[in-house]
Amino acid sequence: MQALWMLLASLLFATMGVCIKFASEHFHSFEVVFYRGLIGLLFMAGVMRLRRVSLATPVPAMHLWRSVVGTTALTTWFYSIAALPLATAMTLNYMSSVWIAAFLVGGALLMQRQGEALKGQGPLVLSVLAGFGGVALMLRPTVASDQLLGGLVGMLSGVFSALAYLQVSALSKAGEPESRTVFYFSAGATLVGAVGLAISGTSAWIWPQALWMLPIGLLAVLGQLCMTRAYASGATLLVANLQYTGIVFAGIYSIVIFDDDLPLLGWLGMALIIASGITATLLRARTAPQTPPEDHSG
Repeated sequence: MQALWMLLASLLFATMGVCIKFASEHFHSFEVVFYRGLIGLLFMAGVMRLRRVSLATPVPAMHLWRSVVGTTALTTWFYSIAALPLATAMTLNYMSSVWIAAFLVGGALLMQRQGEALKGQGPLVLSVLAGFGGVALMLRPTVASDQLLGGLVGMLSGVFSALAYLQVSALSKAGEPESRTVFYFSAGATLVGAVGLAISGTSAWIWPQALWMLPIGLLAVLGQLCMTRAYASGATLLVANLQYTGIVFAGIYSIVIFDDDLPLLGWLGMALIIASGITATLLRARTAPQTPPEDHSG
């Protein structure tokens, strides 16, 4: 059953990407971030009330950092979805597992002598290099089609998604309930989106296109809840690797709905990133088998 929950979560996140792409034709990224955050904030406020979860937290600074990196990941991801084929933007965001592995290797290099740091971490290093090789393959057709900025921003979304995941892990270890973490993240997204609106202005509301904002917020929250249920049911490694089906769903949407034509090199790069992400997840699980879920809704 946990596999079905993860497949549903991946489908919901990919479907959210479709809605974002349609909404981005009429609204800029800060507007989408604002309404995604506001809808999530209201939804989670209701969930917390039903579960009798208090808003008081002993670690406000940790929630602040989670909101900063998570909202940055969200904004850059939404921008890349608007600028790139959906499958490409989704894949670059799912690079977070590879970035986390890169952080682990880089941290080891800083803390120890190089030879000692890399001892026994050869497979992890290779998975990181393979992931970056996949990025190079994916961005090669992107550069050729004058979408370099979108590709670089998409990579940045993966970096900040990795930082957000690490902070979610720290909050979980600190005993914070997930509903409170999601609530404060949604509050941060709403605030950042509002600041962005104050600076860049708002777009004219065009009906029914403005209605895309509602499914974006709801799909994000429902995807988070399904993913949490999947991890709570056990079989952590299976669930962690099934998250990559989100790239498959995005690829199908990209072809069927948007008629995107991703070159062969792009598909090869996508496959390499998925393989390296799964490998990095398996290798990390040897030392931290019960890590919380990675949040690909920001």
